[in-house]
Amino acid sequence: MSIRQGIKQGIKRYLPKSLLYRSLLILITPLVILQVISGLIFYESHWTKISLQLSRNVAGDIAMVIAQMRRDPAPANRVRVFEMAARHMALQLSFEAQGILPNVPHVVDGKMEVTLIKALNEALGRPYRIDTGSVERMVLIEVQLTDGVLRVLTSRKRLFSTTTYVFIIWMVGSSMILLAVATVFMRNQVRPIRRLAEAADEFGKGRDVPKFKAEGATEVRQAATAFIAMRDRIARQISQRTEMLAGVSHDLRTPLTRMKLELELTGGGEGIKQDIAEMEHMVEEYLAFARGEGGEDAVPTSLGDLLQSVTTQSRRKGGVVDLHVESEMTVPLRRNGIRRALTNLIDNASRFADHISVRAGRRDDRVEITIDDDGPGIPADKRDEVFKPFFRIEPSRNPGTGGVGLGMTIARDVVRAHGGDIELTDSPGGGLRVRVLLPV
Repeated sequence: MSIRQGIKQGIKRYLPKSLLYRSLLILITPLVILQVISGLIFYESHWTKISLQLSRNVAGDIAMVIAQMRRDPAPANRVRVFEMAARHMALQLSFEAQGILPNVPHVVDGKMEVTLIKALNEALGRPYRIDTGSVERMVLIEVQLTDGVLRVLTSRKRLFSTTTYVFIIWMVGSSMILLAVATVFMRNQVRPIRRLAEAADEFGKGRDVPKFKAEGATEVRQAATAFIAMRDRIARQISQRTEMLAGVSHDLRTPLTRMKLELELTGGGEGIKQDIAEMEHMVEEYLAFARGEGGEDAVPTSLGDLLQSVTTQSRRKGGVVDLHVESEMTVPLRRNGIRRALTNLIDNASRFADHISVRAGRRDDRVEITIDDDGPGIPADKRDEVFKPFFRIEPSRNPGTGGVGLGMTIARDVVRAHGGDIELTDSPGGGLRVRVLLPV
């Protein structure tokens, strides 16, 4: 595997699978990138300009105080200047005569300290030290003068603008609101697609979907309209075929009945009677294959009761059948069709095996019916062939030795009409295992 393929598979692994979340990702990705870029640009320019201006204001006030102190170094003047600074500049000042600043480097924790240092360097031109952690919500600035140390205590609000946080909160909040609105609208757009998928799945399982209607965007409506037209065409074809076969059945049975009656009256030979009986059986098999499910509707059916009925019927014919149902299961089924399919499968096994085991249980979102026998089985290269109409492993055309060749075909058609399938494998007993899988 190449690196490019590995990267592509890695990306696919973490991408969302549903259309809704993929659509939201398409909307969110450019929005997040735009917000990040605009936020960084605003943050850098705003903080640089506003915070530097605030720091310059504080540094200018301190420079003005120092200038007033140098003009008149008398203690009385110093007190008056300190009072004016406290009243008009929000500066708390104190002076330590003959004090010396300790040789301690500045502690820079963020952009506020960086801009303050830059402003003090521009305004003072003398040694100083800043401390932003000793006093809560206050900043201490110590300036070295010729005759002592001037201590300045001011509020952090004078150096920090809350508009940055307001902008970030507004930006994130508006993005979340827009995302919520987009999610609601996208969910409404995806819902018709989900309903179309559910309707197609139900129809594929042989269940009617009469309440489905076209809705949503134009493209989704077109797909839904096409599905409805397809559903109606299939239903119409099945109905026409069923009506046609009903007429064919009547037309075929009528001459057979007359022939049987004439043979009874004339005392015809047993061979002819046997041929007529075989013809009736073949006609019934052909019609059952062509008729399929007809107009039968799926109804909630107890699978255990249905299997009990089918296996009991097989025992009456002389078959040795064991049945084990793991739990009570009620599944929407076309009862007559499934009965015909299971009867065909078990009868085929009874024809070639001495013992049959039938087991049914639920596996995740489907029901599995396993039919094991101890007969000769079916060669692996013939297992797909046996589902073809009129195919017989036994080469002769004698129905008594191999049936008509429609049993497996009818069984798979019925099961697939329910949205399931039939699989053939080797049985642990040496014969054939038939797995019937039905959706719940």
